[in-house]
Amino acid sequence: MYSRFKLIVTLFKQGLDPGQIVTLLTLRNAIAGCDDVLDVGCGKTNNMRRLGIKHSTGFDGYAPYLDEARQNHLHDEYVLGDVRELEQHFKPGQFDTVLALDVIEHLPKEDGLKMMRSMEKIARRKVVLFTPSGFLPQRSYHDNALQEHLSGWEPAEMRGYGYEVIGALGPKSLRGELHSLKGRPKMFWGVISLLGHFLWTRRTPEKAAAILCVKTKS
Repeated sequence: MYSRFKLIVTLFKQGLDPGQIVTLLTLRNAIAGCDDVLDVGCGKTNNMRRLGIKHSTGFDGYAPYLDEARQNHLHDEYVLGDVRELEQHFKPGQFDTVLALDVIEHLPKEDGLKMMRSMEKIARRKVVLFTPSGFLPQRSYHDNALQEHLSGWEPAEMRGYGYEVIGALGPKSLRGELHSLKGRPKMFWGVISLLGHFLWTRRTPEKAAAILCVKTKS
């Protein structure tokens, strides 16, 4: 497990802005103590060990991303499949935490709800969803049609489904596709975004660029 300081330095070297780094630290706190995690729609970038996870399973529907994740040893296990069919691959209560970071917005509303319900069945302790606050247009890229955004998820809606909702990445007016900062220089606007996060949008997720949604199972 990376120390907090080492994690911050590593993420900074990877080019993440301050708001993105704070978001990952918040995520790490949310899943602290969860040793076995299913990363739904894992893509090719998430490294669960940096967040203190002892054993992680990467699940994705796009084979090239999963192959790259495997080559970079991002997870302990890898499963190729449709995120709408999680219950065909996993058993109820199989993982401490099931998370989906920037995934649910790529599904139509009905399919997103199906994925969410399946995640809640498979998780023993926590379910975590990270998504734009409301609808954020995004086109497909990397020859991957799955990258297009098809739905938006509002904070009040997620609270209605029983999730604690935290605003993330500062004011939504400062970011565009892929949560990228619109302004330059990046570091300056990253600091402005971070200040906006702590002073305003963390507790007002309706105005935030993204929302971190956490459900703790009883």
